[in-house]
Amino acid sequence: MPESTNPKRENLLNLALDATERELEKSLDLDTGYNRMQDTWELIVRYSAGLNQLREEYPQITIVELLNGYAVVTLPGELMQMFTDRTEIEYIEKPKRLFFAVDQGIRASCIRTGQTLAQNLSGKGILCGLADSGIDWRHPDFCNPDGTTRIAAIWDQTLIPDASRGLLPPDGYDRGVEFTREQINEALKEPSGPVFIEEGGPRHTCMRVRSQQTAESQQSYVRLTGDSSGHGTHVAGIMAGNGRASGGRYRGVAYESELIAVKLGVPREEGFPSTVELMLAVDYMVRKARKLSLPLALNLSFGNNYGSHSGVSLIETYLNSLSGYWKNVIAAGTGNEGTASVHTSGRVSMEGGFENAVQFAVSTYETSLSIQIWKSYSDEFSIQIVHPSGITTGPVQKILGPQRFRMQQTEILLYYGEPSPYSVYQEIFLELLPVRDFIDSGVWEIRLLPERIVNGEFDMWLPGGGILNRGTGFLYPTEHTTLTIPSTAEKVISVAAYNSRTNQAAEFSGRGYTRMTNQIKPDLAAPGVGIMSAVPGGGYGVKSGTSMAAPFVTGSAALLMQWGIVEGNDPYLYGEKVKAYLIKGARPLAAFSEYPNQQIGHGVLCLRDSIPV
Repeated sequence: MPESTNPKRENLLNLALDATERELEKSLDLDTGYNRMQDTWELIVRYSAGLNQLREEYPQITIVELLNGYAVVTLPGELMQMFTDRTEIEYIEKPKRLFFAVDQGIRASCIRTGQTLAQNLSGKGILCGLADSGIDWRHPDFCNPDGTTRIAAIWDQTLIPDASRGLLPPDGYDRGVEFTREQINEALKEPSGPVFIEEGGPRHTCMRVRSQQTAESQQSYVRLTGDSSGHGTHVAGIMAGNGRASGGRYRGVAYESELIAVKLGVPREEGFPSTVELMLAVDYMVRKARKLSLPLALNLSFGNNYGSHSGVSLIETYLNSLSGYWKNVIAAGTGNEGTASVHTSGRVSMEGGFENAVQFAVSTYETSLSIQIWKSYSDEFSIQIVHPSGITTGPVQKILGPQRFRMQQTEILLYYGEPSPYSVYQEIFLELLPVRDFIDSGVWEIRLLPERIVNGEFDMWLPGGGILNRGTGFLYPTEHTTLTIPSTAEKVISVAAYNSRTNQAAEFSGRGYTRMTNQIKPDLAAPGVGIMSAVPGGGYGVKSGTSMAAPFVTGSAALLMQWGIVEGNDPYLYGEKVKAYLIKGARPLAAFSEYPNQQIGHGVLCLRDSIPV
C-alpha cells in the first residue's frame, strides 16, 4: 500500500506527507503540525495499549498521554511509517488550526435571579476553566477583596521551559510553563506597571515574577505573560469576573468561583493555535480539577472548519470521552461563520447536468485556498474543475493517493479519501496553490459528474476564521451546518449567539445541525452581541461573537453545579445532566415558531428556569 494512502491516517495527513516542501510552505492547512527545521510531525493519536515500549525503543519520539486512550506525539518524519504500522496505534490525525469564535446579557439570561434569590449562587466551590489567548491576571476582577488571586494556576504554553530558572511545564506535559497560585500572588506584590519586551517575535505583556527557588541573597525573576489579544480576558470576565474594577456593575456569572487558565501556544510564527494545544489544555484542566477535588466548568471559544461536522474527529470524540471523567461540563461557541459564505451544500442527481455544479469566487491576492467536499461513500461521481478563464481539467477519476494539476498560475492538489474507522463519510480534498505568489482570481466552478448516486447529498467547506480575503467565498452559500468544530461534539454544550437587546439571533452565529448525524446543535443560545467585559489593563470593553456567548453558559453551568454538588441538592449534577437542565430552562424567542431550530437550538439561556424547583 502506498504510504500516501494509509488508512490508519486521516486523508489530510496522507496528503501532507506526500506534499513537496514548496507545497507545504504555500499551504495554510497542510503544514500545520510540521516543523521544517527539525523535520518532525506533531500528531493526535488514538491508541489501544500502553506506549511505554514505543518510548523505550525510540527515545527520539515524544509522547504526551492524554486521558482515555488519546495522545499527542511528536516524531521525526523518517519514523512516520514505522509509527503508523505499530499495532498499539489505532488512528492518527494531524493538528488543525483554530480561530476565535456583561451587564445587559446577565439580565437577559435570567442569571441575576439565581445569584440573588434564596439560592444565592455565585460559583463558590467550582473551578471555571479557560483555554484561550491568556488572562490578565492583574485585573481586579480576577482578584479577591484582599488583593490575592482567584486563579488556581496558569499554564502558558507559549513559554519555553528552563529548569535552571524554575520554569517548568506541568507534570506529564512537554511544553510551556505552569504558574501556581503562590507565584501569581507573589507577582501581584510587584509594581503594577507592565514591562514590554521584544524576543525575536511579537511583543508580550510581561511581569517579573519572583521565583520560589530564589535564594535570599540573590533575586531571580521569571516571566509571567498576560493576554496580548484581550480575547481570553474578555471571555473570563463574562464567565467569572467579580466586577471589582467597576464596583460590581460588570460582574460576570460565576463571580466567586476559582479560575484556571491555559494560554494556548501558537506553533507558527504568526497565526492561531492548533487542536493539539487545545486538547492538551483540556486534559490539563480536567486533571487539575480532579486533583483539587473541584467540579469544573470549562469554556472553549476556539474552533475550526476542517472536518465532516458530524462529531467524529479525534478532538470531538476525545471531548465526548471526558464527559465520563470527573465532574465536568464543557461549553463551546458555534463560531462566527453563519453568513461568511464558507459553506455550501446540495444534492447530486443523475439528471442534474450543470445543476450539479458549485461556483466560488477567489478575490485578488489570495495566497492559497482549500476546499473540502464531504459526501456519502456509496455515491460515486467524478470531478471537473473550471478555471475563471473557462479552461477545464478532468473529469478527475477516483484514484488512491494525491493527484496534481496545473491551471494557468494555479496548482491544484486533489485527494480522494476513504472512510475512516470512526466515520462512514468520504472526503474529497482540494488545495489551490500559487505557481508564483497568488492563485488565479475570478469565479471558479467544481462540476460533480454523477456515475452512481444512492444518496446524493454533499457539503463543501472553505477555511473559516476570517483568514480569506474579502470577496472569496461560495456564490450560493448555505447558512446551515456552519457551526465550527469542536462545537459539533455530541456531549459538548454548543452555544450560539443572539442579540439580547433586540431578541434576534445573531447573523454571524454558526448554525446547525450536524452533517448527516443531524444532532440538534446548537443546544441553546446566549447573548453574544455588544457584550461589555474585562479587558487587559484593568478596564472594560465591548466585543461580539459566539466567543462571548459561550462563557455565559459556562458560568451558568458553574452555578448549577454549585447548587447541585456544593450545596448538596444533587451530587450528580454535571456532564449531560447540566446540559439537560439548561435546555429545559431555555426560553423561546418570538422570531421562531419551531423548536428546536438550527439557529438557536432549544431557545436562549435562562438560568432561573433551569434550576430545579
